[in-house]
Amino acid sequence: MARFFRGHGRDLIDMFGIGMPELIIILVIILIIFGAGKLPEIGGAIGKGIKNFKKATREPDEVDVTPENKKVEPK
Repeated sequence: MARFFRGHGRDLIDMFGIGMPELIIILVIILIIFGAGKLPEIGGAIGKGIKNFKKATREPDEVDVTPENKKVEPK
């Protein structure tokens, strides 16, 4: 379990027991399902998603600076 937290991508693969032959089979199945034309689109979408996730985890939480509605009491 400690191997997972070292931050190496290979450790994640080792954790799930996926070797190179299994990874190749998975990639071939994805290629058959989606076709070669869609793979760049899918890769780009996954890349953008990862980029947005990393950006969201690095940025501090946004603070709402919208002024509160003040009730005006009638005179």
